[in-house]
Amino acid sequence: MGTWRGKLILLLVVYFAGFATAIYTLAPTPENQAARFSEKSFTYSALKTDEFAQSFNSGMHKCLDFSKELACRMGKFIKQKIDERQEQANS
Repeated sequence: MGTWRGKLILLLVVYFAGFATAIYTLAPTPENQAARFSEKSFTYSALKTDEFAQSFNSGMHKCLDFSKELACRMGKFIKQKIDERQEQANS
């Protein structure tokens, strides 16, 4: 599998497997099976994508806010340490 041909074939297999999985997931179900969604089934959870998107969006905003705050604190800390070392070097 070290050759470029082997890598290309592996890449194509993985790509088409993902494509087939997406088609299987998004394919409509027959009418008689639509009423059998349980709360633990994948199809039921796939129908709640709006709730998932909102939850994911709020989680990402919390993470970004935390990262910004941490970056600012680290910037101040690093600047303080640099200033201290410059003062020690000048002394």
